[in-house]
Amino acid sequence: MSITVQHSITTQDLCLIAATFRTLAMDAVQKANSGHPGMPMGCADIASVLWAKILRHDPDNPDWVNRDRFVLSAGHGSILLYSALHLSGYDISLDDLRNFRQLHSKTPGHPEHRVTRGVETTTGPLGQGFANGIGMAVARDLLAAEFNTPERAIIDHYIYAIVSDGDIMEGISSEAASLAGHWGLSGLIYLYDSNDITIEGPASLAFSEDVAGRFTAYGWHVRKIDGHDFAEIEESILEARKIKDRPCLIIAKTKIARGSANLEGSEESHGAPLGAEEVCASKKNIGCPADESFCVPQRVYDIFREKKKELSAAHADWEKKFAAGITGEMKIRWAGYFGDPDINGIRKKLPSFDPAKPVATRSASGKVLEALFKEVPAIVGGSADLAPSNKSFVKGYADTGKNRIGRNLHFGVREHAMGSIQNGIAYYGGFIPYSATFLAFFDYLRPSVRLAAIGGLRTIYIFTHDSLFVGEDGPTHQPVEHIASGRAIPNLNVIRPADADETKEAWLAALARKNGPCMLALSRQELPIISRRDGQGAENLHCGAYIIRECGRIPDIVILATGSEVHLAVKAAEELSARNIMARVVSFPCWELFDEQPGKYRDEILAPGVPKAVVEAGIRMGWEKYAGGDALFITMETFGLSAPAKALGEHFGFTVENIVKRIVEFLKK
Repeated sequence: MSITVQHSITTQDLCLIAATFRTLAMDAVQKANSGHPGMPMGCADIASVLWAKILRHDPDNPDWVNRDRFVLSAGHGSILLYSALHLSGYDISLDDLRNFRQLHSKTPGHPEHRVTRGVETTTGPLGQGFANGIGMAVARDLLAAEFNTPERAIIDHYIYAIVSDGDIMEGISSEAASLAGHWGLSGLIYLYDSNDITIEGPASLAFSEDVAGRFTAYGWHVRKIDGHDFAEIEESILEARKIKDRPCLIIAKTKIARGSANLEGSEESHGAPLGAEEVCASKKNIGCPADESFCVPQRVYDIFREKKKELSAAHADWEKKFAAGITGEMKIRWAGYFGDPDINGIRKKLPSFDPAKPVATRSASGKVLEALFKEVPAIVGGSADLAPSNKSFVKGYADTGKNRIGRNLHFGVREHAMGSIQNGIAYYGGFIPYSATFLAFFDYLRPSVRLAAIGGLRTIYIFTHDSLFVGEDGPTHQPVEHIASGRAIPNLNVIRPADADETKEAWLAALARKNGPCMLALSRQELPIISRRDGQGAENLHCGAYIIRECGRIPDIVILATGSEVHLAVKAAEELSARNIMARVVSFPCWELFDEQPGKYRDEILAPGVPKAVVEAGIRMGWEKYAGGDALFITMETFGLSAPAKALGEHFGFTVENIVKRIVEFLKK
């Protein structure tokens, strides 16, 4: 589907639009007294062609499913995007541009998905937007495969991005570009702002590789252009849109701070205001009124007003095609992607587990995932080459490989790109993406997890091999600090289920969450299915913590435990009762869910004033909030060792006998 521009946009018009982008960038950064004017000024010509002639979107309906996606991976140039949204007719005023980088503004220092309508991704950390766009292309192709027919293309849009030298340098971009080429993602068009400047000076200080050769080797179509030649910019994009078997990289040679009187081509223009005198001189240099701020010529507004009419008409035509084509059973399927899962209904379809047979929570998760694939078509994901260990591959469904896309994604050994591509799928909408690896490798995708939390994305992370009970692989693979590291990220729900029944509910809790990511920490070793007290089923996981064993009276001690340590705590409580020490055991799978509960419920669970013990095979950091600083902590304060799991439990004190001994000694003090 393409849009024919009805009114004529001349080269003179494009020059005027580009000059407007440049002056708005200079003025906004100068007024804020902070920001990055160089990139927006250097990319103004590219942005003029993209927004005035190429992009298909609807400013009045920013969530139109079949809109083109534009990703500003070089997020430090955010004022360029805000200016484009303003001119295009989004809900961003000139006053919003004047309020650039100020508290609670619609125009924060780096683009934020949930803050500014029209911003597709939260970017800033370089390379993330690059990989997000690839995730969007995956989601688009999955949706197109489901709903397009030879007679009717419901989904046929493009993914565009502006990326920088810094994006290209970051390792995440290498991982993601390799995957995009392997998967043969077409309709993915990246414009590389190759200005050869970084903060420290010329890019050649640390960057001298053949980028074109590298991306050609990845399987991309590559073309070099003059990034200030309007005709060449447009022609290269139109050429890229015709390529159907690979992604495209357009290397646009540009000058940072193009148009600046004295700082064009200088690293000094990258991350600081140009200064009042330089702004004035630069406006004169590009033929704009030197004494006016935030000046937008009426001709520019007129061009974009006409463009908006065309875009609105194109959207209306698509809606008619959608209404005619997506009917009956297909309409129900569409709602399955863009509606919310029926958690109670899904629960009835999940597998049951034999209470007499211990099962690793990673294995229980795999069984649950098999059922979820049938019930929730929006679920898509995969592993960083660990699917057999993570139990994250679902048989019977197409997988993603050389020049093909399926619901089972093979990321290869690329955790960093995996997390960011997963975010891109979530940003796209219609899908609930998961990824899987060992918990010890959480650090490899932590930046993407953090951005998912900032962006409020519904992403799910399967982290298996969750403690020192990994065993012989040793401390490099025993994630003693990673649960605490996850809990330290705001808006990330960290769930460590105690058994197979809690694992089912952990998945449901993750699916039910709409405004942020969830991380499931799962065991490698088999765990018994715990017998719960009457009326206290595993559904209580949704409260974050609940009493899994009560003692019949006011407890002498409350034991707080998670994951594989819960059954040890329950057995220890049984032995303590024989010594007339009454212990309540609280399964505490998710701090974040518990914090959402009313104060009365939290007090009922924690029994304020009663001594506490914490049992978790990880560092104690943060547990003081619930147990108090004077509690007994049976936790890890060192890295692990290489040995069989049973020997490690004995060495580090994660046994029933040691828990009983430590509690008896603790209560005597």
